Amino acid sequence: MKQSLRLFARFLSRYRDLALLIFRLGLGGMFMWHGWPKIIGGPEKWAGLGKAVGTFGIEFAPGFWGFMASFAEFGGGLLFAVGLFYRPACFLLFSNMMVAFISQMMDGKGLQKASQSLEDGLSFFAAAFIGPGRYSLDYLLGIEESSEPQNRMGRR
Repeated sequence: MKQSLRLFARFLSRYRDLALLIFRLGLGGMFMWHGWPKIIGGPEKWAGLGKAVGTFGIEFAPGFWGFMASFAEFGGGLLFAVGLFYRPACFLLFSNMMVAFISQMMDGKGLQKASQSLEDGLSFFAAAFIGPGRYSLDYLLGIEESSEPQNRMGRR
């Protein structure tokens, strides 16, 4: 059984970079799709979205905070999808999703409503440590050196 699992893992590992590309395009594309209506929604939409930071005692400039959240979704989703400035984009998206999660929970919407924000946020957090893979602009530009895992001694 152990040998079969190792062979299966070795087989799947050959396609790690392709899987990361599909993951980035899918999740990043969905965040762009969700963020675009917010970006073009204008100041009224941004002010409504920006009220979420009131959960943290930030009551000033809700339009600014709403625009920043909209930008994080659309712009962060774009950077995530193409793998450019990937790790900072992951933390931007993670932060945005944690604000959404906490504000939803504090508003009494419950885990049923807030779980998607938490799940997405945790995905972005983990993705920051995994990296964008070989099929990314960061790799092409030399920002990322390799997507190969390190061995126990820290060597590739």
